Amino acid sequence: MNQPPFIAVEGPIGAGKTTLSTMLSQELGLPILKEIVEENPFLGKFYENIDEWSFQLEMFFLCNRYKQLEDTGIQYIANNQPVISDYHIYKNMIFAQRTLKGVKREKYRQIYHLLTDDLPKPDVIVYIRASLDTLLRRIAKRQRSFEQGMDTAYLEQLILDYDEAMAAIAEREPDTTIITIDGDTIDFVENREQFDEIATRLKELIHERIQHT
Repeated sequence: MNQPPFIAVEGPIGAGKTTLSTMLSQELGLPILKEIVEENPFLGKFYENIDEWSFQLEMFFLCNRYKQLEDTGIQYIANNQPVISDYHIYKNMIFAQRTLKGVKREKYRQIYHLLTDDLPKPDVIVYIRASLDTLLRRIAKRQRSFEQGMDTAYLEQLILDYDEAMAAIAEREPDTTIITIDGDTIDFVENREQFDEIATRLKELIHERIQHT
């Protein structure tokens, strides 16, 4: 039996996840789960010294996302309510596998699976794929102070990590629908027609699943 979808918007830093998920939430009338970013007290220190502060940073994100999905996400899903999120819980592993090493990486992996294996996972992913130039331009535009000194090599590697992660999800979760958006050519903020195309695709998916519930 199909269930109303749990939709996640994903992509590397600066892709526009929160902007698109907020626009879709308003257009589709869906509740939205937004991750905590700027409230993370380790962000500034992380970008100054990734090796020193990555474990603290990733644990803060993991615990907050876990708590949000446990408290809010499950309630919507249990009530057959479609919901949209500006993250997929698996993003924790995308970042941790890049920033953590050795014993810390293994400890984190164990904690991640302990917390998340029984959480609901999105069955629709809107993946915003964008080049380094596009991401850097959007990061500069939003003017978050802690992001301005970001290592471009780190961001470039993150683009590749996201591509690999989406391919892995598609392989191990064949029932998950992944809608890939070319962030270099599609401007869902300035081009209403392009945004409407994304929203229409999701409306169709929601309708199909509700019809078969």
